[in-house]
Amino acid sequence: MLPSFFASPVLATNIIDIFERCGTVDKIIVVGLLIFSLVAWTVMFGKHFELKRLQLLNLSFDSQLRDHRTLLDTPESFRNKRIIPYADLFAEAIESYWRAEAICRERGELNSRAKLEHAENALQRALARQTLRYESSMIFLASIVSGAPFIGLLGTVWGVMEAFSSVAEQQTAGIQQLAPGVSGAMLATTAGLVVAIPSVFGYNFLLGNTRRMITELENFASSLADRLELESK
Repeated sequence: MLPSFFASPVLATNIIDIFERCGTVDKIIVVGLLIFSLVAWTVMFGKHFELKRLQLLNLSFDSQLRDHRTLLDTPESFRNKRIIPYADLFAEAIESYWRAEAICRERGELNSRAKLEHAENALQRALARQTLRYESSMIFLASIVSGAPFIGLLGTVWGVMEAFSSVAEQQTAGIQQLAPGVSGAMLATTAGLVVAIPSVFGYNFLLGNTRRMITELENFASSLADRLELESK
């Protein structure tokens, strides 16, 4: 349940009244910040559930892979699950290993080191690709975090300018002349903070999860490389 302060219809009415008194520029800025807020919340929730889903898929695939004694004899079905980050790394490494094996046989060579190098290079490419996948949308969210306060500040400055312009034109400093500009300035500042503050916490939370999952991905790649090296001897 929301606190009574935020659920108060009086407060909502006051905000609407303040918005109606704002100038055109401040209205555009406030509406734009509202759209940014909706987009930021959508991105944060979407990214959270995406990372959670990928983590569960990774754990399930890793558990299935551990049930096989050797990587090189795993069924082909294990290489057809590219949507899973761990499976993508596994498929790249195994397929690259067997391609190198075929080339070595054609040349009459028995160079196990070359096969391992091909597999490790494929692992690095897959690791970079999945890292980009984990980090997708984070730049956009970081832009909202850093940009929203400045957009709100723009509205603040513009509102103050309108207030002083109104006073200069009418040569009086009454509340009627100052209210529209000052109201717009304060509302723009509030809107910028309302967008930025939740986005900061959401971004830091998602960034921590992303870095942890990238570390887990790197550890999985290292484990795959070690197992391949042992099996190729």
